[in-house]
Amino acid sequence: MAMMSRTLSSKTLPLLFRNPKVSPCELWALPSQALFSTHIVGEKPVLVRDFIHSALYDPRHGYFAQRSRSVGVLQKAIKFNQIEGRKAYMKYLDKIYKGSEISWFTPVELFKPWYAHGIAEAIMRTANLSVPLKIYEIGGGSGTCAKGIMDYILLNAPTRVYNNMTYVSVEISPSLAELQRETVGEVRSHLSKFRVECRDAADRKGWGDVEQEPCWVIMLEVLDNLPHDLIYSENQVSPWKEVWVENQDGETLSELYKPLQDSLIKRCIEIIDFEKKHDSQSSALLKAKSVWSKVFPKPRRSWLPTGCLKLLEVLHGALPKMSLIASDFSYLPDVRILGERAPLVSTKKDGSSSDYGSYLDAKGDADIFFPTEFWLLERIDHYCSGWMKLQKDNSSKEGKKRRTIILDTSSFMEEFGLPSRTRTKDGYNPLLDDFKNTKFYLSVPTHNTS
Repeated sequence: MAMMSRTLSSKTLPLLFRNPKVSPCELWALPSQALFSTHIVGEKPVLVRDFIHSALYDPRHGYFAQRSRSVGVLQKAIKFNQIEGRKAYMKYLDKIYKGSEISWFTPVELFKPWYAHGIAEAIMRTANLSVPLKIYEIGGGSGTCAKGIMDYILLNAPTRVYNNMTYVSVEISPSLAELQRETVGEVRSHLSKFRVECRDAADRKGWGDVEQEPCWVIMLEVLDNLPHDLIYSENQVSPWKEVWVENQDGETLSELYKPLQDSLIKRCIEIIDFEKKHDSQSSALLKAKSVWSKVFPKPRRSWLPTGCLKLLEVLHGALPKMSLIASDFSYLPDVRILGERAPLVSTKKDGSSSDYGSYLDAKGDADIFFPTEFWLLERIDHYCSGWMKLQKDNSSKEGKKRRTIILDTSSFMEEFGLPSRTRTKDGYNPLLDDFKNTKFYLSVPTHNTS
């Protein structure tokens, strides 16, 4: 992913703070073995989501298998009230990066402990504290979020809430799992309440029996690296086709278009409901559009968050009474790839960053990350809870199963955090002022569950 070489504007600054994920199998190949490798597509074509998953996570050829094992951890918290303003803050950040082998730090790390404390306060205000508090965090990185939340509950919640709480980190990387144990273990009393489960959160088998008790799920910068599918249409009225990636001659990758068959893609299309806007259009207008599309055909491409759909289907199935807090990018600048919800595909060579114009160029040497359309995340959440499916049955009077809210990062932190703690001397506040392209999504169950 492109980092320090980008202009440090308010819309791009959050790109500096992402968390490098690690390959599931912890196998580390030399870069020369992986760069521009076409081994990630064999003799048979694969769906785009499978290509992206391999390009990112393949243990030998994937991008994250080539990254450093080290994850960005600040030795001490930044004292924002001792920094003059934006220019001084940027200079301070530059010094941190130059003194570290890390390419980027997460917001929860840069703004520790205040970022995690804001999340903890949101949980405390909303949770039913008459039952033991149980929190799951997916992709917990260095453990900074877990420690910050547990610190806050220790200091601010009734003693019984802290004593009876459980915090489970679902982490695919063994090395990060160990780092999380070390971070949380800095407070000895946390260890009896904290554990790491080293597994893939999108695998239903790993969750075991259905958890019937209320719980919380936290996902920070998880959605952007989940695999997506791609669908294609020749013009404005032609049917959508699913896109596959094939290896033509051992060196060249190309797209292959097939009629819609994949069930996950079909469900995602159903949720987006492309044809809903057509229902209200007159037949004359639709006929005119059909003629126009033949005279001036305009191909359509749409990226589908099928990885998000799969993960939320698993979570709702395993944790039907979960409350969810997710944070991610709502917009990405300078995207060159075509299509709705298209990803940024970025590589770093010789210390400078560059973006690819095609996702097919990412063959182990580039990060692929997507914006999150939060209205669509909300629809997926409602769908996976079972509510949207019920709406097709007109006899159903059941209300929504989830109460949801979408907040930009500054609004979330102003409501639940302590913004004064991240403010510099001249009033500039990087947590509130620089995260214009990130949002929080909060979702809790209602009493309308069947």
